[in-house]
Amino acid sequence: MRSAQRSDLHEHTWIALLGRRDLPADGVADYCAFLGQALARQGVTLQTHEVPIEKGWLWALLNVRQMCIGHRGSWILLQYTALGWSRRGFPLTAVATMALLRLYGMACAVVFHEPVRQSPSREDWISSVRGAFQDWAIRALHLLSRKSIYTIPLAGIPWLFKGDSKSVFIPLGANIPECDASNRGAQLLDVAGRTIAVFCVSDPPFREKELSEISRAMRCASAVKFDLHIVFLGRGTREADDDIANVFAGIPVKVTNLGLCELGEVGRVLAESDAMLCVRGNLNLRRGSALAGIACGVPMLAYAGAAEGTPLMDAGIEFVPNGDPEALGAALIRVLTNGALQQVMRERNRRVYRSHFSWDTIAAAFVSSLIEGPKVL
Repeated sequence: MRSAQRSDLHEHTWIALLGRRDLPADGVADYCAFLGQALARQGVTLQTHEVPIEKGWLWALLNVRQMCIGHRGSWILLQYTALGWSRRGFPLTAVATMALLRLYGMACAVVFHEPVRQSPSREDWISSVRGAFQDWAIRALHLLSRKSIYTIPLAGIPWLFKGDSKSVFIPLGANIPECDASNRGAQLLDVAGRTIAVFCVSDPPFREKELSEISRAMRCASAVKFDLHIVFLGRGTREADDDIANVFAGIPVKVTNLGLCELGEVGRVLAESDAMLCVRGNLNLRRGSALAGIACGVPMLAYAGAAEGTPLMDAGIEFVPNGDPEALGAALIRVLTNGALQQVMRERNRRVYRSHFSWDTIAAAFVSSLIEGPKVL
């Protein structure tokens, strides 16, 4: 029976529906590209369709209507982030799009890249209104969908009814090419120096605190372990160049800022690093930079508070209290001075990656969730 179902899906096409692109790098578009490659190995073709949000909601809905005509019978996977469907974070177009898809009898699923409201950069009335609107939009999309795919465990969504039959948890994957990190750590243990990677930094106003904590942790580590090298790469790092130089002034650590890199280069740098710092708030399953670190097998140090009850707890990650650079520095010293610990952490990352975060595992979960095939509503 299972093989017959797979055979039915062999020529099946699904549509990933995206809103406006996030520049200079779009994590959702990368997600769809990697998911599409893995789904192809499952016998499913994933096409992407970008809705022209910038041209206005009316033009966007006309575009969606035209798309419906050519893809009746296909699963439509709407990719939700608040800013993906509204430049100001009021994603009414996403709800209107889903309502239109239902009107045309399309089989609709929503992939909630943001299953909860965005955290505001400051507390004011407009942020409260925006957050409440996003809460409403997420619930409306859930009600209108045939399948709701959440990127965090369902227990972490307080408003969702326990045992909701159309909801499923499928974690995000790493938006970098898969790399064989099985032997990376062993060949680096005899090298005198140690390299620490920081993949992506936050935008202001969080950047200053983040860089301050990183530099203080590195200062602690440099007092014990000499010849340290910290490498910044990814989103936000080039814009933070001056701030990075300022916080590391006087610290005996070599600093390199690579800025945005090709995805393959990101994988190489992470896999060849001795440790990775993930201090953009409490680490959670939606932190793509951390998933990249797991995929590359690099030992990680991160802030606790949001990983409990998730597969992150089984990965090669040392958790410390949020905002405690001294604890971060002490944990960094433990990792950098203990080759056996590094190897254990790398193996734990590889194991968790294979079981939860590899694209083949994620694609198989999608196929299992949508295996019955779309039906006209």
